[in-house]
Amino acid sequence: MGKRVFINLPVADLQRSMAFYDALGFTNNPQFTNDVAAAMMWSDEIYVMLLTHEFWKTFTTKPIPDAKKTAQLMLAISLDSRAEVDRLTEIAGANGGVADCNPMQDHGFMYGRDFEDPDGHIWEPSWMDPKVASGEVDPTQITT
Repeated sequence: MGKRVFINLPVADLQRSMAFYDALGFTNNPQFTNDVAAAMMWSDEIYVMLLTHEFWKTFTTKPIPDAKKTAQLMLAISLDSRAEVDRLTEIAGANGGVADCNPMQDHGFMYGRDFEDPDGHIWEPSWMDPKVASGEVDPTQITT
């Protein structure tokens, strides 16, 4: 089996969260989904595990922070274009999330916007010029 990333997120309403991630293009994997957890696949290697608060509490004794009030992490994902960044952020805002919860970042060779899911977890879709990402072009040499 290859390496996989499982991002575990506590959610207040499992069905609402599943619908949100489905709207973003995640696919549900019913093999790992039941009434307390849902596996939403971004790709074959990246899963977001949505866990009800009650189920989450079986894994840790630490309290669940209110992600609408505090930020513990930001989940960055790379996309193929600026338009994809805009599209995903707008879909999030139209489906129960908050678009542009942080200031947009535009550095010419790199572009990103942030959104929150319904529970306040922050996602950072971003795009980087492929020539910069591959090392072909030095980002300090790009003028905007």
